[in-house]
Amino acid sequence: MNAHETPDPQAAGAVTAEGIAERQRRLFRTDATRSLEFRKRQLRALRQCLVDNEADILDALKRDLGRPPAEAYTSDIGIVLIEIDMALKHLARWARPKRVRTPWLLLPGSSRLVSEPFGSALVIGPWNYPLNLVLAPAVAALAAGNCVVIKPSELAPATSAVMARMIGAAFDPDVLAVIEGGVEPTQALLAQDFDYVFFTGGTRIGKIVMAAAAEHLTPVTLELGGKNPCIVAADADMKVAARRIAWGKFFNAGQTCIAPDFVLVERAAQSQLTEALKAAITEFYGEDPAASADYARIVNERHFDRLAGFLGRGRVVAGGQTDRASRYIAPTVIADVSWDDPVMADEIFGPVLPVIACDDLAAEAAALRERPKPLALYVFSSDTKWADGIVGTLSSGGAAVNDVFAQMLNMDLPFGGVGASGMGAYHGKSGFDTFSHHRAVVRRATWFDPKLRYPPYTLPLAALKQAMARLM
Repeated sequence: MNAHETPDPQAAGAVTAEGIAERQRRLFRTDATRSLEFRKRQLRALRQCLVDNEADILDALKRDLGRPPAEAYTSDIGIVLIEIDMALKHLARWARPKRVRTPWLLLPGSSRLVSEPFGSALVIGPWNYPLNLVLAPAVAALAAGNCVVIKPSELAPATSAVMARMIGAAFDPDVLAVIEGGVEPTQALLAQDFDYVFFTGGTRIGKIVMAAAAEHLTPVTLELGGKNPCIVAADADMKVAARRIAWGKFFNAGQTCIAPDFVLVERAAQSQLTEALKAAITEFYGEDPAASADYARIVNERHFDRLAGFLGRGRVVAGGQTDRASRYIAPTVIADVSWDDPVMADEIFGPVLPVIACDDLAAEAAALRERPKPLALYVFSSDTKWADGIVGTLSSGGAAVNDVFAQMLNMDLPFGGVGASGMGAYHGKSGFDTFSHHRAVVRRATWFDPKLRYPPYTLPLAALKQAMARLM
């Protein structure tokens, strides 16, 4: 079967990890994927998959994470459709060779940058946004002309199964394949010689992925996480700040890599903020969030137990209720938290929001420079200059002032981490660039070939230095 045919769903479903990288590389060597029209066909086919299987995807996300339809559609399906439409609209421009200046030394000639695909790309995704966080990178990789293997998380089995079925039915696995399973298939994939590896998940596994890729000198993008600070000054609009913080924190029950992990607030404003957070939670989810159709659940019992263990310290301002049978943890705000409490040790990744009050907010924020760099930073203040100063002081993958998630929702901005929160970026043009090798190409004419460049070198060194300075 060639890359232009409709695959047999049963044959596609039999695809295994062993040898898939070389199979895709063989197709890649035919140069079929370099055609812009071929790339667009794959993107259109993937778009149609999402449209045709929308109901099944929403049902799977409900089963895996208890996700309400509005959250599931916007964050998993809708955002991937936006990525596809953006790539289809701009692909010709993104892929066009870029002319750059040619120094006098190389005249007569021309210089350009050519975006070329790597070959076969492996995309390994997490469970919290199990469709978006594998398909959005896959869109970028396909747009750049690569073949792609997707390894979805086994912790979201219903969504993984839907992806395997719909992609297996629509794509030649030599172009786009889904490999399901747990640790063993992942290890088998990482043992192969892929041309690019894109991983989204935790820091511990990210180190394992990077070490495995290093065996083949394979370039890697790591999208990790971290304890994202949310810094609230006393002059902030507390009602708006609380609504935006609560929405970002409790979206998908807090299981979001860019969610505010903790709040650092001026002591004088602590009570006002916590009361506003409590009011926002009630406004969003009612008096009993367990009965709300708009509130998700924790992915499994192991993560439930980890999160429930955070509730024994500090003063619970809102929430605190749990039900292990349904994997429910209420949207919870905890005040009177110290830096030494267990909830402040690592990324929370759940619906528990610690609030730390301090007297000198700028000094406390500056002290965060001693901690690992987070994926996101949020600052709320009516003083733009002060807020920009905090953003300039602290390094993070991305940042937003007086909002949350905004830095991720603009597809013209790169999305990615720094330091412990990851390396590399994607979304829109940044994703295309990530999955492209930017090749330097110079074309020279032959009618002019001065002998100065060749031995024997007769030009005095002082004159050579002057000539190089002028000609380069």
